[in-house]
Amino acid sequence: MDIQDVLPRDAIPSIDDPSFGSSYFGDDNDDVIVVESGPPRAYPVRILSYHEIVNDVVSGSPKMETFTSASTDATEDQLPIAVTWCPICASGVVYVRVVDEQVLTFGTSGKLADDALVMYDRETESEWKQPLGEAISGPLEGQKLDVVAASMMSWERFRAEYPTGIVLQPVHGGENDSRHQSPRAAYDMTRYEQYDSAEAFGLRAMRGEGPERGWDRDDIDPKTPVLGIVHDSDAVGYPLPEVRASGGVVSDSIGGLSVLVVSTGDEIHAFEHPGDRFEVRDERLYGDGVSWGLTTGKSSDGRQLTRLPARRLYAFAWQDDHGRDSFYGLD
Repeated sequence: MDIQDVLPRDAIPSIDDPSFGSSYFGDDNDDVIVVESGPPRAYPVRILSYHEIVNDVVSGSPKMETFTSASTDATEDQLPIAVTWCPICASGVVYVRVVDEQVLTFGTSGKLADDALVMYDRETESEWKQPLGEAISGPLEGQKLDVVAASMMSWERFRAEYPTGIVLQPVHGGENDSRHQSPRAAYDMTRYEQYDSAEAFGLRAMRGEGPERGWDRDDIDPKTPVLGIVHDSDAVGYPLPEVRASGGVVSDSIGGLSVLVVSTGDEIHAFEHPGDRFEVRDERLYGDGVSWGLTTGKSSDGRQLTRLPARRLYAFAWQDDHGRDSFYGLD
């Protein structure tokens, strides 16, 4: 694992007291990370690119029954989470920020591990590799965070699928901004969009510093979007092009867990497989005699597929952590 010191600790400020509302200043096609809490919450990648971590507490999450917070200001129906984003890896993962009944608060360490964000927790100062959710140094070294079953979609899709949902509000920009910028100017995405569209990857491609990275395979591009699922000791990354090539639906098994991976547009989602045969037609998933929403997993007769905890990230970052043989559909 290659560790680089890039910035001072907390130079990229986490959001520790997030606020939410119904309006968003960005574009309809902006990506948001979605946590199906009560109400559903959207965390725009535009905002996350400038903060990388949002320490939040949600209600109504499927993980709620598993964890009881040790915090004196949280109740049993609240789940402390960290919504995390690494712009270099395009890695979006939501974690439960509780380890051994201790609630952790995460910040940015200023370091990169294999070009991936390294977080630190302020309680023990352990350092964590963001795509893995594993502590790589400090008192909690070797501990792993539990992944929350979240998803990524466009802001437009979020509004359509979750009409009661709320969205993270900007910290910078607006009337009280010291630089007198609008939120759109404060969270300008030009350099991130330039990086995403470039062939090169890693810190050097993003900031012009650090070693140039090579890629020694031609069956997948390093910046191919991948949905990674880890179950027990097994890990499989599902490249978006492979899911599309399978008609937008893949039935698979990971360590004995039956999974259903579906795609629509640039989205890719994973659910527990209920055991029926599925196919995609006209932007809907069909199986067991009914149709299902590709994004939400909700059926026309009121049933709900169980979303699986997963990581969406670039192929190079998945391969760094799980090896070149961990991709679905590739030799």
